Amino acid sequence: MIRKLQLLLSFTLITSFASGQSLPHAAPGEHGFSAKKLDTLRQHLEESGSSSLMIVVDGEVIFEYGEVDRPHVIHSMRKALLNSIIGIAVIEGKIDTSSTLAELGIDDVHPLTEAEKQARVADVLKSRSGVYVPAAATSEGMLQGKPERGSHAPGTYYYYNNWDFNIAGHILEEAMDTSLFSVFHERIAQPLGMQDFTGEYTDIDGESEEDTIPHTSGVYQYERSKSKYPAYHFRMSTRDLARYGQLYLNNGRWGDEQFIDPSWIEASTRPYSLYNPGYGIAYGMLWYVLVPNENRATKSFFHTGVGIHMLGVYPGSKLVLVHRVDTEKKYTFNQGDFYKMIDLVWGAQEG
Repeated sequence: MIRKLQLLLSFTLITSFASGQSLPHAAPGEHGFSAKKLDTLRQHLEESGSSSLMIVVDGEVIFEYGEVDRPHVIHSMRKALLNSIIGIAVIEGKIDTSSTLAELGIDDVHPLTEAEKQARVADVLKSRSGVYVPAAATSEGMLQGKPERGSHAPGTYYYYNNWDFNIAGHILEEAMDTSLFSVFHERIAQPLGMQDFTGEYTDIDGESEEDTIPHTSGVYQYERSKSKYPAYHFRMSTRDLARYGQLYLNNGRWGDEQFIDPSWIEASTRPYSLYNPGYGIAYGMLWYVLVPNENRATKSFFHTGVGIHMLGVYPGSKLVLVHRVDTEKKYTFNQGDFYKMIDLVWGAQEG
């Protein structure tokens, strides 16, 4: 049964950007980008079937394409959104990342072993729990790389998987005693003046062919034969995601308020699991991390969704990048188009 909750929208905004007010714009040249080269980027986006893209430099929008106000399902970028509210709960002392699953009383449809229950919250956030049981919204890619159960002790092996991420959402809700969508709406979306995230959410039965993802800001996807814990899907617009990325670029600060503690951002964007040394790509806690190497002097962090959505935060360049595709209908944009898009963004810099 689908349930819907419309959250109150009367929260007093405490940021310099009020709800409904867009981020400021600037000419590309003011931030070292070529307008002509960005025209080439725009042509690529049109030809490849992109839905929207925004580039924000030092808090100002220098490029936008498509319907930046149209919410889409964000897929795996949901983990990056959970990062902020988990961090708030950790700093407020409501979550102890050293607590184990056993201490939190966590079990599942496929009962956990005593060894698996020794996984800590920190292991879950790093996708290193060592728990390899079925989970809601598991992709084919996750199944292909799934280790044998019991093959790795908690904390010793990185495996990107939805059981860990779904459990992270559950831990947050138990700690805050409310829906994670409510927490995000009250503690992040409203204070930042997000324009398209309403806070409304529903449930769906992910095992029913009749249920599709409704057009709400949040959706719990249950697959009860696999797990007690649902996947949580966010639907967000490009401009709201850009605002979220800017919060992280500001080291958790927005206007005169500190919403996320800088120590949490630093801790969760460390490269705990370097899985692609050639490109310097690692996983932190609910963020991918680009580690410094001969090609880049500073650390950056990002998250993708189905390999074509992206929220990227590049502190060394004071830049936030958001790319979207309407993946709820037939689409043509592919990973090759995605990589070309990234090259064209950075190739548009002058000098």
